[in-house]
Amino acid sequence: MNDHQLLRYSRHILLDEIGIEGQQRLLAATALVVGAGGLGSPAALYLASAGVGKIILADSDSVDLSNLQRQVLHRQESIGAAKATSGKKTLATINPEVEVEAVVARLGGEQLTRLVDRADVVLDCCDNFATRHAVNQACVRQRTPLVSGAAVRFAGQLSVFDSRRDDAPCYNCLFPEGDDVDELRCAVTGVFAPLTGIIGALQAAEALKLLTASGDPAVGRLLLFDALTLDWRSVRFARDPLCAVCAGSALRPGER
Repeated sequence: MNDHQLLRYSRHILLDEIGIEGQQRLLAATALVVGAGGLGSPAALYLASAGVGKIILADSDSVDLSNLQRQVLHRQESIGAAKATSGKKTLATINPEVEVEAVVARLGGEQLTRLVDRADVVLDCCDNFATRHAVNQACVRQRTPLVSGAAVRFAGQLSVFDSRRDDAPCYNCLFPEGDDVDELRCAVTGVFAPLTGIIGALQAAEALKLLTASGDPAVGRLLLFDALTLDWRSVRFARDPLCAVCAGSALRPGER
């Protein structure tokens, strides 16, 4: 770490839980952010400002005027541009030392597997269950920790799924694929602008904790936030021994 980095990240280094060693871990880390919208915007901004060495920003959508109410990664002049490309441009202004890879695609299949394999942590910031389940399956296969967030109307939720731990549940344990769950979209139901900032920032916080091995990430806990009342609820849940994704996937010696 050079003198410039020591100054830039000095407030992290002062924290005993992070210190120089933790900051060096961040500088050497790769984070995959799936979705560059309401949640991915604040998450990516904080990852970049914190010095995560490489950020892979994936989104197939382009910037629309209606996005600017909450998607703080994008600017008026970005309307019509790919969100991943727009996000990369903004992150370069926050921290030019961070390498940002823009992936203009809705991730799935082999591409998703390859990107998850390259990442030290994955942030699920997307808005549909199909992608969420695909990301979860890839993270379980690759033993990559996953930070999942959601925000719609005035309600937000957050959880961490760390398949490196034998006892940790996965996203499918909590929301089994195929269950009859209403998929609420911001474009139809609306969303309170600061809510996405709150949940996205918390996703970044959990990702940084995982990368620096500090604190107690929200594994096995679903955090529910009501922005109208400013109330938080924490619901504990366990690994499903019959889960179609993670059952029987305990680590063998030598695996990460």
